[in-house]
Amino acid sequence: MGTDRAGHVARSTSRPYSETPGATNGGTPLRTFLRTADGVRIDSVYDPGNAVRGIPREPSRDPVFVVAHGFTGSADRPHVRRVARAFARYGAVVTFSFRGHGASGGRSTVGDREVLDLAAAVAWARERGHARVVTVGFSMGGSVVLRHAALGDAGADAVVSVSAPARWFYRGTAPMRRLHWLVTRPSGRLVGRYGLRTRIHRRLGAPPARRAWGRDPVPLSPVEAVPRIAPTPLLIVHGDSDAYFPLDHPRMLAAAAGEHGELWIEPGMGHAENAAPEGLLHRIGDWAVARAG
Repeated sequence: MGTDRAGHVARSTSRPYSETPGATNGGTPLRTFLRTADGVRIDSVYDPGNAVRGIPREPSRDPVFVVAHGFTGSADRPHVRRVARAFARYGAVVTFSFRGHGASGGRSTVGDREVLDLAAAVAWARERGHARVVTVGFSMGGSVVLRHAALGDAGADAVVSVSAPARWFYRGTAPMRRLHWLVTRPSGRLVGRYGLRTRIHRRLGAPPARRAWGRDPVPLSPVEAVPRIAPTPLLIVHGDSDAYFPLDHPRMLAAAAGEHGELWIEPGMGHAENAAPEGLLHRIGDWAVARAG
C-alpha cells in the first residue's frame, strides 16, 4: 500500500482563488488539483505572497513555503489559512489538503502515502520557478516533511517539523489513544468521515501493528528519517504543553539530527498549527529565509 518514492505532478483545473480577498497584494492566488504518483487528486493553493514595498515577489529570488497540515486539517481550515498568511510575509506559500482530507481524493493513510502528496506540492512549487523550497509540517504533516526530506528526489532546501511524533504506534496519552480508536475501528472511521470530514483507509484497522499501513515492513519512522536529511537545514519545534506527544519525542528527533538540526521547545504551546502563536510563525519564517540558501 505504501511507497517511498516521490511522485510526478499533473495539474487539472487551475482557477483564481479568492478565499482571503485582499490578504496579499503580490498577485492572484491560484487553486488547482495536482495528481500524485499513485493517481490521487490533491486540492492545492498557490499564494504568490505579499508584495514588498509595492513590488510583487519574484519566484527566482524568494522562497516558497509548502505547508503540510495535521490530521483532520485541510487547506481551507482557519488555522492553516492563518499559517499561510504569516508565511506570505516571507515568500510564496503552497497549501494543500492531504489525501482523504477536504476536497482531495483518496483516503488518509495517516502519514504513509501522504509523502506523495507533499512531493506533488513541492514539484508544483518548483514548476512555478522557485529555486528555494521550505517544507513546514505540523503533527502528521511534521512526520511527512521529515520522511519526504529523507527520501530526496528534489526535496526541500530547508525543513521545519512542528509537533511531530518521533515513532509510530504511540499511545501514551489520552488524545493519542482516541486517535488510534478513530483510525483502527470501523465506528471510529465513521466518526472521522462524517464528524471530522476525514476519510480514513480501512486497511489501517488490520492487525497486527506491523500491518497498520497495510504493508510490512512499516514506513520509515520520523526518528529513522532524520539522520538522512543532512545536510539540509532542519528545525524541530515542539510545545512543552503538547497533549499528544510529550517532550521525549522532539528530543529523540533532535538527538537523531545531531549538529545539522535545531530544536526549539516553546513554553506554554500546545499541539500543531492550532496552537502555534503568531510570533512563533514569524520566527520560523525568519529562520527559513536565513537557512534555505
